[in-house]
Amino acid sequence: MLKKIKLENVLFLDIETVPLFANFSELDDSTKQLWEQKTNYQRKEEFTPEEFYDRAGIWAEFGKIICISVGYFVFKGDVRSFRVTSFHGEEDAILNEFKTLLENHFNKAYHLLCAHNGKEFDFPYIARRMIINKIDIPFKLNLFGKKPWEVAHLDTLELWKFGDYKTYTSLKLMTHVLGIPSPKDDIDGGEVRDVFYKENDVDRIMRYCEKDTIAVAQIILRLRNEELLINDEILRV
Repeated sequence: MLKKIKLENVLFLDIETVPLFANFSELDDSTKQLWEQKTNYQRKEEFTPEEFYDRAGIWAEFGKIICISVGYFVFKGDVRSFRVTSFHGEEDAILNEFKTLLENHFNKAYHLLCAHNGKEFDFPYIARRMIINKIDIPFKLNLFGKKPWEVAHLDTLELWKFGDYKTYTSLKLMTHVLGIPSPKDDIDGGEVRDVFYKENDVDRIMRYCEKDTIAVAQIILRLRNEELLINDEILRV
């Protein structure tokens, strides 16, 4: 079935998120209490709520999106290219730009969104942050009333499971075993918060996010048993 999908109909994406604030002390008392309750099971007794706050970017209620990178295939005869671009800046601007892209260019029934662990993380996170920012959810992200086969989402993690739901395979591990250049050659997800709040290096985060997006596309090519993209085929626009 995967080989029947036209690659030019797929929008590949990745998001980078950080805690809403640089420091736990910036939260109001109510939010601090809610954070403590939300993370009680994950923290157990190993960390205080404040010590655990560096992970707040994982939850849409306590984090925000600082970058969305997207990529898509273009075919002109036998010439293949993969075009990558990123949205960064204030979160509401990022979300509105991404929404405009979906509504103007990936709004057909046959268009698909693809991410690694997208069904558990990227897609719901974007939708929740849109609601919080008072932005209408685009059709591709609004799952209300849709049957499973009507949801236009591809997830490379789900594809790799082949029905085995007992395991999680990271993007880094998948690229390693499939012989794909690692997107984690500079930073990884656990470092994004410090790069954003301490180094203020959004460009570095954007490059990292784009590498993840390219890696997701490469995984799809490997799952289809097709040739990987080479550097000359990847265009940043």
